[in-house]
Amino acid sequence: MTTVSPCSPAQSAAARRTTYREVLAEPRFRLLFVTRMVGVTASSLRITTFSVLVFTGTGSPLLSALAFGAGFLPQLLGSLVFGSLADRLPPRALIAGGFLVEGAAAALLALVRLPTAAGLALVALVALATPVFSGASARLVAGWLSGDAYVLGRSLNNLASSGAQLFGLALGGAVVEALGPRQALAIGAALNLVCAGAVRLRMPFVPVEREERGDAGGNTGGGVVRNSLRGGTTLLRGRAVRRLLLAQWLPSAFAAGAEGLIVAYAGVRGFPAGSYAVLLACLPVGMLLGDLLVGRLLRPSTREQVVVPLIVLMGVPLIGFAAEPGRLLAAALLLCTGCGFAHGLGLQREFLAALPEHGQGQAFGLLGSGHMTVQGVGPVVFGALAAASGTGGAMALAGAGSLLTAAWILTWRRARPVAGPAV
Repeated sequence: MTTVSPCSPAQSAAARRTTYREVLAEPRFRLLFVTRMVGVTASSLRITTFSVLVFTGTGSPLLSALAFGAGFLPQLLGSLVFGSLADRLPPRALIAGGFLVEGAAAALLALVRLPTAAGLALVALVALATPVFSGASARLVAGWLSGDAYVLGRSLNNLASSGAQLFGLALGGAVVEALGPRQALAIGAALNLVCAGAVRLRMPFVPVEREERGDAGGNTGGGVVRNSLRGGTTLLRGRAVRRLLLAQWLPSAFAAGAEGLIVAYAGVRGFPAGSYAVLLACLPVGMLLGDLLVGRLLRPSTREQVVVPLIVLMGVPLIGFAAEPGRLLAAALLLCTGCGFAHGLGLQREFLAALPEHGQGQAFGLLGSGHMTVQGVGPVVFGALAAASGTGGAMALAGAGSLLTAAWILTWRRARPVAGPAV
């Protein structure tokens, strides 16, 4: 005979489905949400426009690609080396300072004709510091929102990032065409300065308590680099945290590997000029749609149950590229792959629960910087595979990688209780 124990008030609150409207009713989160959306737009504008500026000045596709990747690839190193600052300094100062640093970098690129190497170094330095600023912001969200509200808060941030990246790309293309790349960089700098002012003036001061001034391992002594390395090592050494990080990184890496081949696929298949842009847009549109549907329609427990099926949804459509589909079918396949990114919503509560009491800011910075890094590594790996298997074959291999990841996640999620503490 099976007995059902009553839920505690905390469990009931965690299981209750929250609405996006309720999350946005929290004024402190709303401020972070809006400034994040504007900040991602400015960052997208800066990174893509700087890439255009480098290509215009050098004519080198390699240097142009490096200019684009320099804003992403160094972030994981920055999280490991400086990540503990996200827990050791007041978050309002860190977040406002992050916007100021990004704005100053964009202004410098706009106003000063730096040598290409110096410009690349400047963008890379900003990327090193980015996990500190983003980790502080994510730590505040985890503190201000709880239960399903926290998951939907993460969902709204994902929606903001995807939408702002699309808008930043469109805005960058329009401004570069109308005014030139340096003027576009200046607009990005102005947007960052507006965000910095809004955070400084409207966000309440949140002190860092003495007991919180530690890394992920609870250590408070030593310098920033030592504490950051120690905290990052502690996080990665823990099996639960490591599994949950990989469960969020690996599907993104495979999807990014396929995304990096879309331009080449459209060219090899002889699609009309401009078709690649439509195909590229299908992934973020699918991400927006998937997050919106899964976040709005499914209950918290259901989201956690569909993690593996959604990762399968990311992989199966990509395998279809082995048959080299035409434009419309390729667009539909990429749209479905994008919807699968909503699997991350079902991992958010579990990830937060697995984190140590101290060092959450560094953990969130590590999560975000890992995402950025694998999105830079994935296209390089599958671009190399495309030389041997063709673009469609390499995209299919990326889909197979997603399916293997889903199978791996299924093994350890089956081996532990779905919810509730062990008794």
